[in-house]
Parts: sequence; C-alpha cells; structure tokens
Amino acid sequence: MSTPATSFVSVKFDPVGRVRRFLLEGVEFEPPLKPGDEVVVARGDQRAYATVAPTLPQTAERVAPPPKSADRVVRRATPRDVEARAEHRRREQDAHRICALKINEHGLPMKLIRAEQQLDRAYLVFYFTADGRVDFRELVRDLATEFHCRIEMRQIGARDEAKLLGGYGSCGRPLCCTTWLRGFEPISIKMAKRQNLSLSPSRLSGLCGRLKCCLRYELPNAAGEQFAGCAHEGSCSRTGSCGSGGCGDCGSGGCGGCGSA
Repeated sequence: MSTPATSFVSVKFDPVGRVRRFLLEGVEFEPPLKPGDEVVVARGDQRAYATVAPTLPQTAERVAPPPKSADRVVRRATPRDVEARAEHRRREQDAHRICALKINEHGLPMKLIRAEQQLDRAYLVFYFTADGRVDFRELVRDLATEFHCRIEMRQIGARDEAKLLGGYGSCGRPLCCTTWLRGFEPISIKMAKRQNLSLSPSRLSGLCGRLKCCLRYELPNAAGEQFAGCAHEGSCSRTGSCGSGGCGDCGSGGCGGCGSA
C-alpha cells in the first residue's frame, strides 16, 4: 500500500470491527503505511486509535471516502499513543464494571454492552440495550462524578449488539456485521422462501436473534441471477479468488467483497 498512490487508507478500530476508510490528504508517511501499522485518526473533532487494514486494489475506487470527509488520518501512532491506548483499555474495563454496578443500584432495565473512551479522554460512551426507553439521568450524573468527564449513553438494537460483541455464525465464519458488512438492510422471510431454505427459526436466525443478514445478499445468486461475477448458486467465475465457491460467503450478492464487482 503506497501512500502517494492513494488518497485514503482502510483502518479497523477493533480486531473484529468492520473496515472504515480515512483520508490521507495533507499527511505524508515515510515509509508508507502498510497493513498492521497503528495510526491516530480524526473523526470530526474526535481522535481515535486504529490499525491499518488491507485495501483491495480492485475496490479502492468504489470504497474511497468523499473528498470532503471529516474522517482523516492524523499521524502514525507514537510509543506514547500506544501506551495511552493500553491505559484507555484498562480504563474502559473499569468504566464498564462501575457502570454495571451503578445500573444495578438504580434498578434500571438495561443491559450494558460496551464502554469506549476517546483518545483525548474528553468523554466516555456507554452502549446498552433495553426493551424501551430508559430514564438514566441519575446514572449519568453518578458516572460523571465518578469519571470527571462527559458521559454519553447510546441505546442500540440486537443487531448492533452482535456487531459490537462479535462472534461466529453457524457457517463457522466471523459475523458479517463485525467484518465487511457496512450497514443493515431490511430482511424478510420471503428471501428464505425464494432460496428454498428451511423455514426453521433456529436455522434462519443469527446470534442477534434476528433473521440472518446473508439471506439478503445471497439472494441474487440463489435466484439464479448473474451478479457481481457469480452466476447460479454453487458456481462462480472466480472460484478460488474469494474462497466462496459461489455460495455468497464473500458477499458477492452486492458487496463486491470478492473483488468481482
């Protein structure tokens, strides 16, 4: 990956997190950034620690961020940044433990999923799930007093919970939402019927308890339509290049993950 040849770089914030793209304009790196390098990136006025991920040359133009994007690479991570990130990880673990205790103290009907701290320690973000709206004002005040920073509570759904926690699907592969899948789209049971799949809920549901995302992006191949380089299910014009054999594991039903789009 050569910095002068491209205006952006792909990064991941977590080992199981999905890939994001950050602009390199105005910053030169010598030697050029390569997969595995650690960098500090800016998302608007926020700074975060990330690891460079590979970018497929055949998809580089299609996935490039807009020129005016606020997501930019600030610098290569310094030893001080690495130490700060390790300290932040420990602080996040403490924050998660303390917040969980506070939730129990207040008797709030919510499940804490993750705590994240920004690189500059400006604020802590707590992700949680709940069946309905939760009045957490007292909780936020307690946490602000405890950590002396801005506190943000973000309620997420079942799919986002699975994306944050990670895991493996019934196919034996890491969850699509934690690796390459960019967003969630509507999925219906009709998609399973079109593919002649078993309609058993246990077979169609993912770790999140919702219908599997792959029911949607495998649909074109199962319907016998030529799409993204693949024809009928079980056949692939690029067998071996993505390892899917036409089954759609590469996301060839529209994501272009196999590079055949």
